[in-house]
Formats: sequence, structure tokens, C-alpha cells
Amino acid sequence: MKHDTPCPPAVIPPLTRLGELAVEDFLRDYWQQQPLLVRQAFPGFELPLSADELAGLACDTDTARLVLERGGRHPWELRSGPIAEDAFAGLPETHWTLLVNDCEKMVPELQAIVQPFRFIPDWRIDDLMISYAAPGGSVGPHVDAYDVFLLQAQGRRRWQISSQPCTPDNFIPDLDLRVMQAFSPEQEWVLEPGDLLYLPPGVPHYGVAMGECMTCSIGFRAPSQAELLERLLGHLVEQPALARRFADPGRALQDDPARISNADLERLTELLMGALPDRATVKHWLQQELGPDGQ
Repeated sequence: MKHDTPCPPAVIPPLTRLGELAVEDFLRDYWQQQPLLVRQAFPGFELPLSADELAGLACDTDTARLVLERGGRHPWELRSGPIAEDAFAGLPETHWTLLVNDCEKMVPELQAIVQPFRFIPDWRIDDLMISYAAPGGSVGPHVDAYDVFLLQAQGRRRWQISSQPCTPDNFIPDLDLRVMQAFSPEQEWVLEPGDLLYLPPGVPHYGVAMGECMTCSIGFRAPSQAELLERLLGHLVEQPALARRFADPGRALQDDPARISNADLERLTELLMGALPDRATVKHWLQQELGPDGQ
């Protein structure tokens, strides 16, 4: 694989329907609820990026990953970007995958692929990941914590999904990838260029390239409480008002110095509770943090 200059962008009309479904019906009945396969959601789709150009991006970014199910130092070897250009010459003929996140940020023309999915608000859209897979290439059966639209761009890929819950102990140990050990497929499709598969969070899925193929993954943010709280607290601790320290003038003599008295616990609790923002402040912060300027 070599890298060249990206091609001009494809012109993709906005999505108002997903197959026979109006977008409004999709949001009501499928979004975050159940998978949906849409045949020829983008008839005649042509990806404005070749495999060689994708390899070029992978050489220049740490958002790239190379997954070797076979032919690596061990099964399911993960190599993180930037990928050395000469690494591609030593790859086996089958069973490896190159993935590059944030493609639309590196090649603005690729925003045209994200544009049709803006029936979901911008703050929920995460990125466009593009993958190239050699025959048999895969990242293994796994689950994602976010919504994703899988748009087949070139070649054919077989997708299998399951409704089985994925427990923390159902992953191959000692891997940098979270590959499921036990996976029981319940539905299976082979996607061709222009076909689209929507998967909500937590659905186990397994995609395998049927020959060389490229796939676009339009992913959506699903922030956790912990992630939002960490970001909010990071914002709060920078505020000058939170420099106020614990104070205890006129404190009573304490019999046991090893114990935190109830009075001290009350003062400490009031100090912390006083630092927490009210609902209006949290809403304002979310607007700033997740809006166009904060992303």
C-alpha cells in the first residue's frame, strides 16, 4: 500500500429516509433500541479515498490502528499509529485490518460522508472511521459503547450480530483489543457498496472481509456519567471561587484527636456541597462544553 493525494469528495444527498423508513420513524423505533439493515441506502456510493490514501493518513496520525488476526507476533496483535510506511510491505496477504479514526478532520472533503447523518445533533456525532481489510480481515467479535452506522464503501463484508449479553469475563485475556471469546451469531448479512447497517450500543457484532474491502463507520458519542463529571470537575477546579479553604474558628475541644468529629464532618460537607453548581450552571456548562465551540 502506498499513499497519494485524496480524491475530490463524493456528493451525497441528505438522508430523509433509511430504506422504507422515514428518519422520524427510525429515531422512534430503532435509534438506541435495535439494529437496522438498509440495502442501498447510498446507491452508487463511491468512497473519495483509496486504500493507498488511507495508508498515507495512517502514517501521519496516532488515531490509526493495525490489527493482525494472523501473521503478527501473536493472534490479534494491535499496532497503534502512526504506522511506519515500510510496515505495509511486510503484511500478510490475509486477515489484517487498518483502521483510521477522525478521517473527516484530516481530510475535510470527507465531511460529505458525515453530512447525511446530521439528523442526529452535531454534539452526538463523534467521527468518521474508515477501515481497509485484506481478505478475512476483522477486529473480532466485540461490542461498542456508542451508536454506529456501518456504510460499506468497497468490496463485501459479512456482518454477524447477537443479542447475547457480553459479560466482562467474555474477552480474550492479555490482549490490547477487547475480542469476545464466546460469540453466538443470531443474524447474518453480507453488505455490498452502498449498504448500511445501524447498530445501537452494546450489540455484539462481528465483521469479516469477503475479499479486500473498505468500510466507513460513522460513530456517535455516548458520554458516561463518569466522563461528564470528570470534565465538569476539571472545569470547576479552575474557578477562583473554589480556592476557599476549610475554616473552623471557635472550634470546641475534642477528646479524641484521631477522630473526625460530627461538627467537622458537617463543615467539610458544607464546604464541598457549596462548590457544586446549581442546575442552571450545569446546563450552561454543558452548552459550552458540548456545543460547536467546545467539541
